[in-house]
Amino acid sequence: MRFLLSGALCAPMLLCATTALAAAVRKDGEARKADGEKAAQNFPESAAAKPAVRTPFAYPTEAAGEGTTSEGFNAHRWAEDWRSYKDPKKRDDLFDRLKYLPLAADGDVYLTLSGEARARFNHLTNPGLTTNPAQDQELLRLVGGADLHLGTHFRLFGELASGQITGENIGVPAANLHNDLFAQQYFAEATANVGPAAIGVRYGRQEFADGAAQLVSQRDNNSLALVLNGIRGWARTASLRADVFDLKFTTLGSDGLSDDRTDDGHRFSGVTFGYALPRMLFGKSKLYFDPFVWRFRSTGQSWGGTTATEVRNYLGARLWGSAGDYTIDWTVTHQTGHFGTRDIDATQLFLAQSVLLSPSPLKPRLGFHADYGTGDNSRGTGTLGTAAAPFGNTIYFAYTTAIGPTNLRMIAPTFAFAPTKTIKVATEYSWAMRDNLNEPVYRGNATAYARTAGVEGRDVAQIARLQVVWTPTRRLSFTGRYEHLFTGEVFERAGYTDYDFLALWTNWRF
Repeated sequence: MRFLLSGALCAPMLLCATTALAAAVRKDGEARKADGEKAAQNFPESAAAKPAVRTPFAYPTEAAGEGTTSEGFNAHRWAEDWRSYKDPKKRDDLFDRLKYLPLAADGDVYLTLSGEARARFNHLTNPGLTTNPAQDQELLRLVGGADLHLGTHFRLFGELASGQITGENIGVPAANLHNDLFAQQYFAEATANVGPAAIGVRYGRQEFADGAAQLVSQRDNNSLALVLNGIRGWARTASLRADVFDLKFTTLGSDGLSDDRTDDGHRFSGVTFGYALPRMLFGKSKLYFDPFVWRFRSTGQSWGGTTATEVRNYLGARLWGSAGDYTIDWTVTHQTGHFGTRDIDATQLFLAQSVLLSPSPLKPRLGFHADYGTGDNSRGTGTLGTAAAPFGNTIYFAYTTAIGPTNLRMIAPTFAFAPTKTIKVATEYSWAMRDNLNEPVYRGNATAYARTAGVEGRDVAQIARLQVVWTPTRRLSFTGRYEHLFTGEVFERAGYTDYDFLALWTNWRF
């Protein structure tokens, strides 16, 4: 009933967003027309005679908050579009046939099946940064999905998953690593065209990763994806969008379908806007500006030994994309709200950028990312200045999630290249420091390391990382990751030690 009420509230918000987009798109269209006329003067006639065709309502798919599609595949399987396989000539094998199974003569009613199998091995020395026997994890993920399209405006999506784990010194595995059977996603979706906008609404259990990965993420490192329950609505034109959502977390069991439930204690809601900047900006670019207003409510949140209900509001913006050989991904968010009876005043800043050094087949790319999260007064009684992300991808900071974006200053040079067409190599060396010298160091799950608040120093750790991905076919990939953490003065004085981490896995999908 409460989710139905949320849907009723989202509907007028979505209509308001659609109205605003309709007005804005007219103005933006005039500006883009002027840009196009100016661009035609700067290009030869042959180029101007073949302008890019953008269909109505088609906001760029890579920026619509539904992941990036490559060779037909997307991390969010519901974001894939296999309608081209209606033509048998475009299918290569049996699995291509499963991507488009017509159920009606006109082809508008059809079923798409999807599947994934991942086998992974993790090896970690000194778990918890303490001198202990190494931990070995052997992980298996199996996922099967079905996407039923009932005409052009309605669909039903469902996905079952299973995760298994064995190994050495694994303790009690988390439920996102071990679950015999999990209804990972199930939702209904309806879409329509209203004026200059395409609108839609999705209700049920679903993945959500509309925003910077450091703030919200599917968390694919686990065997089971992080999924939420509720409603998401959107309105999109060719250059503008607005997404409204009201979602609750999922508490996982470990046995079967009956022990996974909606978590009323963790609720994430808000609105994310998007603007596709004119393509002729900076000569030629694909840049997007995404302001957002979010609210995250969590019961049982702990800071400084105190547990209370926290309501954290996020006001921020993201500027990301590419311009020529340069790519950027910049996000800033100011956080307010309350933790128990205490006010919240915190900030996070994530700045990633890189440049292509050469157009050669190696595609060498040099860059760095700089990250900042405040950490202040976690153990006091006044304003809480400790920053936190709703459910970000913490392997961005360390593959083991040993470091998180709370009370953090990080600088990390990066270098990537492609020795062959099917192999990609990425390297990174980062320096992690405390922002507030009187506050503890935090893991990726925002829990503090014991004893770190009581020692002097700013330098927390240095982390060397290497990732190699080999994709021999579009369905099959092999990934290897290595990471070494060198403890800095803060960790050393608190009694922690270095570790080595190695991960190897293979992933097959259809």
